[in-house]
Amino acid sequence: MSFYNVYLFTVDNPYKIAVVQHPPVYLNLSKSVELATQYISEAASKDVHMIVFPETWLPGYPVWLDYAPEVGVWDHPSAKALFRLLFENSIEIEDEYFKTLSDSAVENNCLVVMGANERVGRTLYNTIFYFKPDGTYDLHRKLMPTYTERLVWGMGDGSTLPTINHNGTKITGLICWEHWMPLARAAVHQNGEDIHIAQWPMVKDLHQIASRQYAFEGQCYVIAAGCTLTKQQMIDGIISVSDKENAALEMIRSIPEDDNTLLLKGGSSVIKPNSEYLVEPVQNENTIIYADLDLSILSEGNLFIDTNGHYSRPDVFQLQVNTKDQQNVKFRDNFES
Repeated sequence: MSFYNVYLFTVDNPYKIAVVQHPPVYLNLSKSVELATQYISEAASKDVHMIVFPETWLPGYPVWLDYAPEVGVWDHPSAKALFRLLFENSIEIEDEYFKTLSDSAVENNCLVVMGANERVGRTLYNTIFYFKPDGTYDLHRKLMPTYTERLVWGMGDGSTLPTINHNGTKITGLICWEHWMPLARAAVHQNGEDIHIAQWPMVKDLHQIASRQYAFEGQCYVIAAGCTLTKQQMIDGIISVSDKENAALEMIRSIPEDDNTLLLKGGSSVIKPNSEYLVEPVQNENTIIYADLDLSILSEGNLFIDTNGHYSRPDVFQLQVNTKDQQNVKFRDNFES
């Protein structure tokens, strides 16, 4: 497909996107996938090309890391119970829930961008899954879990930095504080991007700044996706999957906020390449956000900036990216020292 196919998406024929700003059924993978397929069908009925969910929407961002007073206490029974529940309700590649989401993308003829807790062996990763309408998929695992996130997630590597080509449109994505990793941004910019997915737990002011800066630096549209969630919804979700009071609830109940206070406040937005909002941040609301992207304007800003082109200085600065899958144990038939 030629480069110029991108520009078929104009103001009269836009690339249509949707952002799901609804909470999952917290820590209940089965119910959350069921809910996701409903939102995918609802958004697809608007003839969108791509549907975006927030960071680790499946089966929910570990909000207790930010709010619970004893989250870092060694060998805490409730922390262990919560991690086990999260582990048991995290998605695996090619499991039944994975296949359900893939089938939903095919049936609705759209690209589904899902933030998920992904289980690989006994390690969890913070992952973006790209479910494509042809039944294939790609993924990106968060390179550096931030601060207390390292209690629950492993680190990704350079083997999962894809650029997705969908209908001639180049789509990339990074997760949360990866947007403050200059070299990660440079690596993603290098392959070209028309639309960038910025997944967050919620998109507060600081996250809006990072998302808007990325749009200008990359001269691309940025879809900033955030979630809404209350303490009560966390409690209800845990009870729905465990069917009883349990140790996992102790840490959730210790969060010093009212049960119906929004701990995650949404803030999803759509940002143009000049850093202005196409869709202003939507706060404190459960909704699906829609936007039409005119991709024909993308070259305009390259008059004055193209970070992987004429505004780069490879004679001064160079970046090497290791794209190999990193494993600590490798077996060989013929090993030479």
